[in-house]
Amino acid sequence: MTKIRPFVVGLALSAMSFLAQAQGGEVDAGGVRFEAQQSVAGKALRLNGAGVRYKAVFQVYSAGLYLEQKAATTDEVLGAAGPKRMTITMLRDIDSGELGKLFSRGMEDNMERAAFSKLIPGVMRMSQVFTDHKLLKKGETFTLDWIPGTGTILTVKGKVEGDPFKEKEFFDALMRIWLGPKPADWRLKDALLGKAGN
Repeated sequence: MTKIRPFVVGLALSAMSFLAQAQGGEVDAGGVRFEAQQSVAGKALRLNGAGVRYKAVFQVYSAGLYLEQKAATTDEVLGAAGPKRMTITMLRDIDSGELGKLFSRGMEDNMERAAFSKLIPGVMRMSQVFTDHKLLKKGETFTLDWIPGTGTILTVKGKVEGDPFKEKEFFDALMRIWLGPKPADWRLKDALLGKAGN
C-alpha cells in the first residue's frame, strides 16, 4: 500500500503539471515543445491543446491545435471563425505513405459516405503528397493550416505542398481524424480540446 500511494501522488502531480503548463502558455508533449502562440495569415493563434498519439504503448507523433479562441468541443473547433492550425511532429520514423492512408481512413470513418465521396479528389491528392515523401523521420513536422478565403495549406518539412484544398469541408474532415466520434486516439482528442494531458 505504501508503494502504491507515492505512485498515485506522482500521477496526480504529473497531471497538475501538464495543466499548469497549458494554462501558462507553452506545452511539452512527448518531448516536443508547443509554443503558446503562433501566427497564421497575420492572425495570432493560441494553443488550444497538445498531446501525443499512441499506438499500443508506442508514441507515434505529437500534435498541437491552434485557434483564435479557446474551444472545448469538436463543434466549437469546426465552427470557429478565422485561421486554424494543426501541427504534427513525428516521435518515431514512419512510412509516410502508410500515414496518408491512415488519415484517409480516419476521415472516412468520421463522416457520412456521401459527404466523404465529394472529398475523394482532395483525399487522393493528399495521400499522394505523403506517398511521395516516402518517410517521415523522428523530429520532422507537418502542418495543416485553414485560412478563410484560401483553403487548407499542407506544409511538410517546411515546404508548402501544391495548391490549397479549397473546401472548408476538407479541413473539417481532417480535424475529425483527431476530434471526431471515432478519433485516432481518445487521449489525444481530450488533450487537443484542453481537457487532459498525455
